[in-house]
Amino acid sequence: MIIISPTRNVGLFFGKVCNLLSRYVKNYNKSVKLLRIFSILITAFFITFSSNGHAIGFSDATFPELATSGRALAMGNAFISRVDDSSAVFYNPAGLGSVRHGHFHFSNFHLETNRGWMNIGTGGGLFDATSSFGKSISLDGQRELLNKPGSFGKLAYTRFHMLPNFTTRYFSAGYLYSKQTLATIQTATSDFEYAQRIDHGPYAAFNLSLLGGVFKVGFTGALIRRKEAVGTKDKDVTLELGDNDTNKGTAFVITAGTKLTFPVTFLPTFAATIHNLGSQKFSHSGGLGRPTKIKQTFDLGFSLTPQIGKTTRLHLEVNYKDFSDKYGTSSARRLTFGSEFDLNRTFFVRFGWGDGFGSAGLGLRTRRLEFDLTTYAVDTSGSSFRGVEDRRFSMTLSSGF
Repeated sequence: MIIISPTRNVGLFFGKVCNLLSRYVKNYNKSVKLLRIFSILITAFFITFSSNGHAIGFSDATFPELATSGRALAMGNAFISRVDDSSAVFYNPAGLGSVRHGHFHFSNFHLETNRGWMNIGTGGGLFDATSSFGKSISLDGQRELLNKPGSFGKLAYTRFHMLPNFTTRYFSAGYLYSKQTLATIQTATSDFEYAQRIDHGPYAAFNLSLLGGVFKVGFTGALIRRKEAVGTKDKDVTLELGDNDTNKGTAFVITAGTKLTFPVTFLPTFAATIHNLGSQKFSHSGGLGRPTKIKQTFDLGFSLTPQIGKTTRLHLEVNYKDFSDKYGTSSARRLTFGSEFDLNRTFFVRFGWGDGFGSAGLGLRTRRLEFDLTTYAVDTSGSSFRGVEDRRFSMTLSSGF
């Protein structure tokens, strides 16, 4: 009989364990090497194919209107139930039925910029700021200002539109000119990335009010000529956009909307807007190809307007943008909130929440003058909600008789 001592048993056990561990370590090292090789290949794959894309673009998913309103932006762009001025033609033409006074405003412009543009366009001493401001107006000037060590990674944004118009309670007609630009240079070894869109054309809108104004419906038709360029260029070479860099086309874009207001306390209002009814595409009228199609989207809204005093009222509104999710953004980004404190229909204080960030603004309205100062923000990252904040500032001035 062979007797094996406990000590020998323990020794045999640990010997087997060591053999297993040594085999595992060898296999693990091979696995780690394979994983490293695989990760390098995957990284190279994404770098190769992502270089054909662009990191910047227009915020059409959260701001589908052809012309924005400083008043609306201060309210998180939750405005389709409240709108009662000339901006109704693009937010909800049914809102023309709530216009209090007709007017002809030839001087009607909206100017927007962001923190990145302000840093490159107004930074430094007085002499530098004067020179930089002149350059920052053009895309090539922005390329030059962004191509500096302290400016890498900044995003410069500008938007300017003019909207001379004649507007009454049931009708509005005018001409739109709008220009948006975005530009950035991510690092010292990156290319200059840019996006520019110019829209212009005439429009007309009308409203029909039924049941004593309880139910309203409206339509806007706009003949939009669009010139659009999105791409990358060598950051050290003067930017000159030619036909091979731009898409040009024309489309007849229809916006339709409804409002249902119950004549009871707080005036609960339900509203809906359809952008690009009929899903029209741009024609190809020169350049590289057709401009980006304006997607047909549905916006829904609900609001309450409690009367606080004889001359004071508060408006509260919630909108759900792009109800059918044509742009594929998260629900949290498409849900917007807005509030407007109204004193004697002349002075306004506004707050809102849109695209995951807060907004605010001040407004002044008379028959001859409308003036708004606004700050709001958009998410410029690829994340679903509250990624990278791009804080923007706008001024709207409209005057006439």
